Amino acid sequence: MRSPQTLSEADRRIVAAWAADCAERVLEVFEAEAPGDPGPRDALARARVFAFGELEVAEEIRRRFAGQGGARKVSAPAAAAARAAGQAAAVAHMGAHALGAAAYAAKAVVLAAPERPEGAGEEVRWQLGRMSPAVRASLRQLPRLGENSSGPLGPGLLATGLLGTVIRDLQSDLADRLHDNTAV
Repeated sequence: MRSPQTLSEADRRIVAAWAADCAERVLEVFEAEAPGDPGPRDALARARVFAFGELEVAEEIRRRFAGQGGARKVSAPAAAAARAAGQAAAVAHMGAHALGAAAYAAKAVVLAAPERPEGAGEEVRWQLGRMSPAVRASLRQLPRLGENSSGPLGPGLLATGLLGTVIRDLQSDLADRLHDNTAV
């Protein structure tokens, strides 16, 4: 039995491009510190190729861990940006990683400019505005953060601190807009 966090392959392809968009917004944070490390940019390219149906799931899963060391050799903001890219690439394996990409992108924004705590909220608003109706429909299928332990939305790292707050905000908006649309 597969996890409800997986999503169908079609839904994973739909959310992969959105996840890559979220991560790409903070990629410069990583590249400013590690300009010679192509890992995160390569991860985003793979996420986009997967989104367009040009990369098979099994191949992406095999390639997913290549070049992941960069996040351990840089500052916290750059590491968060690298992790956002890694989460976007991981959508090929499990759709819930799309929310992880968005959360790490918001974390990179906050860590890069700690004097602007409103940066996380601004990033979440941008992320929500970037969601197409198809992305919204796909992400609504995911269990709420902490309700299912068989994936990244379980009681682990993504459920705590700023990462958890961002994911809860995204999921709340998705649920609120669904109720707004059905109440008409």
